[in-house]
This record gives sequence, structure tokens and C-alpha cells, in this order.
Amino acid sequence: MWFIQPKRDYVAAMPWKHLDEPAIMMWQIRTRDYYTLPANVILLVMAFFSMLIGLWFAFGWGLEGTVEKTFIGGGIFFFGILVTMSMTHQTSIIAYRLTDERIEVFSWKPQIDSVKPVMKWTAIVSGIVVIFLVFFNPDFIVAAIGPVGIGVMAALMGNSKGYQSMVRDEDYHVIDWPNAEDIAVWRKRNLIGLRFTWYNEDGSHYSVYSKVYCRHQDFEECLSFFRKRLPDTPYREGKLIVHSHFATLPE
Repeated sequence: MWFIQPKRDYVAAMPWKHLDEPAIMMWQIRTRDYYTLPANVILLVMAFFSMLIGLWFAFGWGLEGTVEKTFIGGGIFFFGILVTMSMTHQTSIIAYRLTDERIEVFSWKPQIDSVKPVMKWTAIVSGIVVIFLVFFNPDFIVAAIGPVGIGVMAALMGNSKGYQSMVRDEDYHVIDWPNAEDIAVWRKRNLIGLRFTWYNEDGSHYSVYSKVYCRHQDFEECLSFFRKRLPDTPYREGKLIVHSHFATLPE
């Protein structure tokens, strides 16, 4: 259900914590906020195996008609693709509010918002089918466990704020952009990285890039803002390795 996701403008609804600071820019973006190469490779591999399984069912089960073979083989192939993409192509919605002092960032994964209604209607439709079958054979009452279970799960998912927060991977953080030590730009993904150094209690330190995703039509405007405001900050262009909460340069 990765593609059944509600579309709306979230920026105005976000509980921004620094509304006393005038916003220079505000935007939201839906993106695959992770390193996509392994996910793309997995999709290709699973597409190949789905095709093999589809061909095996189509030609190994003694089906004679072309329509039957196409329906069975193609159905298995596309089902395998959809299931795989639901795992490898999950997206995040990220909302930004840029001011003279900082960037506020809210992010979450919206997949749970589409799973709940799908589960609800699956429970309703399957429940109707079970009731219809019970009229013909009372033994089918056992099958009602399935729809009831799905309905209960959907209700729990809808009422548990803690569960929703966990599954949605909700996050809020602030980027102290005026103190960025380095600017790295990956144009292919419309991504601007702002490097900061973090110091541990034991005296060690590490440097990573905070991620600022831009909409394609606003990318040059965002980049121009940072370059004008940070004229003495080192600047580079190239690929970045995207992690869940930060980015790094390729080794």
C-alpha cells in the first residue's frame, strides 16, 4: 500500500516552536530518506524471482489457455512487485521552516495512514463475505475470526498514539544553519548537506551532515540562500551517503 498515501499541505499544521522568528521559507517534501541503492537492488532481485515464480505457475500447472497463463503469471509478478515496493520504497514526509536563526524540521513516515483504512475496509468486505457463506454452511462461522482480528488490529492502530508515533518514526529537530562548517550539495536528489561537528563527553568527536531536502523547483533558491548567507563556508558538490538521521561523504 506504499502508493495509497493521503496528499495534503502539512506545513501550516505543524506545531512550530519558534513562531516568534519570521519565516524566510517554508516547504514540505516527500522523499526516500535513506540510502536507496540497496533497496533498488533488492527490488530488481525480487522482480526477477517474482517473474520466475509467475512463469512456473503459468506453465507448470498445466494451464492451456493464453488468457489463464497471462492472468496467473502476470498477477503473481505484479503482486510480488507491489509487496516488495511496500518494503523497499517507503517514503518520508519532511516539513521545513527556515528562519534567520535556524531550520525547524518535522519528519514522519505516512505509510500507517494508508494501512489503517485498507485494513478497515478489508475487515468489512471480508466480514460480509463470511456472513454470506454462513447462510449456506454454519461451519464457516470460524472464518469470522479473520475479519474480526483485522478489525481489532485496525482499531488498536487508530487509537494507540504511542504505536502510531513509533511506526510513523516521528522526529523533530533543529538545524543551526548559521554555524554550518561545510556545505555539500547532491543535485541528483536535490539535497543540501550542512556539516556540523559533535563532541562526546570522552573528548572524541565526529562530523556529519544535516540533511535539507528541497523541492526541485525551489532547489536553486534554497542553495542560493545558504551560499549568500555563508560566503566563507567551504562548498562542494557530489554524492552523499544518506543515513536515517544524517548524511556523510563517500569514503
